[in-house]
Amino acid sequence: MRAIRTLLIVAVILGALFVAADRAAVYYAENQAAEKIRSSQGLSGTPDVSIKGFPFLTQVASSRLDEVDVKLDGVTAGAGDRSVKVSSFDAQLHDVRIDSSFSSAVAGRATGTAHLSYEELTKAAGDPNVSVASAGQGPGQVKVTGKVSVMGQPVERSVISTVTVVDGTTIRVRAEEVPTQGIPGLEKKVREKTDFDRQIAGLPKGIKLDKVVATPTGVDITLTGTDVNLAG
Repeated sequence: MRAIRTLLIVAVILGALFVAADRAAVYYAENQAAEKIRSSQGLSGTPDVSIKGFPFLTQVASSRLDEVDVKLDGVTAGAGDRSVKVSSFDAQLHDVRIDSSFSSAVAGRATGTAHLSYEELTKAAGDPNVSVASAGQGPGQVKVTGKVSVMGQPVERSVISTVTVVDGTTIRVRAEEVPTQGIPGLEKKVREKTDFDRQIAGLPKGIKLDKVVATPTGVDITLTGTDVNLAG
């Protein structure tokens, strides 16, 4: 009985040590992966990386991770005057193929969301005379207000615009209708302010924009991807 008790105690201790080592390895790998993603993708902040599944060490031995979650707040996408600050980015990466040094990581499949506030969407318009706000209508509609000058007089028009995704990389804002009250040339002037495209660059390579939905606080962008290169 003493021998059995001793074996059980040893087994429990070894099991605890294995779990501790496994968790320590996960912590180290998550930090290494986060820094690698930040540097290789040129992100403005370091993401929060969470590696799912247990045990982790057996996943590493097979060079495949079941799931990796990546979260990042306040990432700047794009460059220069066309940069856009994404309020939050949250992605789930599945079937992630890695090498032993984490210098290479490719996700077989990825899904996620990104949130862009109306304040940032207004900045993305690139014109101080344009503002974007909630329309309180359809899931893909926003209210865009533009100020123009007609015959030397300031004119302000608010339009209901549809927000769509183009080519998996670009957010497009287009007015459904522009009220002109018969003023010649007003529609063209207003559309020059309210209609715009902005590319959302700087997200992990392989991630594509799928669709966009307007919410009371901004727009939620659904993300998808295959063979997403996280560290290259």
